[in-house]
Amino acid sequence: MKAIVVTDQAAGTAGMTLVERPEPEAAGNDVLVRVHASGFTPGELTWPSNWTDRLGRDRTPSIPGHELAGVVTALGYGTTGLSVGQRVFGLTDWTRDGTLAEYAAVEARNLAPLPGDVDFTVGASLPISGLTAWQGLFVHGRLQAGQSVLVHGAAGGVGSMVTQLAREAGGYVIGTGRAADRQTALDYGAKEFVDLDNDDLDDIDGVDLVFDVIGGDIGKRSAGVIRAGGTLVTIAGPPEARPADGLAIDFVVESDRAQLGEIVQRVRDGRLRTNIGNVAPLDDAVAAFNPTDRPKGKTIIRVRP
Repeated sequence: MKAIVVTDQAAGTAGMTLVERPEPEAAGNDVLVRVHASGFTPGELTWPSNWTDRLGRDRTPSIPGHELAGVVTALGYGTTGLSVGQRVFGLTDWTRDGTLAEYAAVEARNLAPLPGDVDFTVGASLPISGLTAWQGLFVHGRLQAGQSVLVHGAAGGVGSMVTQLAREAGGYVIGTGRAADRQTALDYGAKEFVDLDNDDLDDIDGVDLVFDVIGGDIGKRSAGVIRAGGTLVTIAGPPEARPADGLAIDFVVESDRAQLGEIVQRVRDGRLRTNIGNVAPLDDAVAAFNPTDRPKGKTIIRVRP
């Protein structure tokens, strides 16, 4: 099968190569998926799991990518809950070869059915952004209707999902980003926008929840704009500060079939929009991940026409 591999962490996406690799086999509780579309987060090349297995052993050359949409072609021993020929989407295990390939072996529990009226390209754009937003807001942030939410990077892949889901749940959303992101954030449902280059973040008064995707100084300052007892949720690493009498939670997204079902249903009925910037075939994946002008939104690799 065709696959994209990486062998050099320092080279980043420029070190990706399109090669021929053996088709994987479905182990116990796995399914083999014919990949139709794959999502990729460039930041994953900094994750140790991209280079080693669960025991810390080198596993390069690695196939990156952890989001997919495709069709089940085989079941491993003992696999239940899915069937051959079924359309699926989901998030693969961090420490195994990923989805920038024609086939991927995935634990069945990490996948959910993909309805026939949802395109594979859309399905591949949902797992990381959608699950991160869902878990940060509702599992860790415990968002309730009427609460205020400050969403950093509100026009980005994760932030746009956070903004939409928080708005639907009855939250009052304040988005942040660069000046050029203002209208996009408002279109996704933010009621206010803070330009991080020109506006003063400290002027925000007493939000219930901050969803941070930036970290650093922005994450540290964010703790100061949360009301007493509020919550800071971040995916940017351990927070350097916490709100007064409140919680500061950093987390790593996990696959969840029920949550994937909730997310894709919202896409089907128009309550949730994806943020896809570019779609490229597998043969052009390396160039797509190293553009001269980086497009806004997520890059999706269309493995099959």
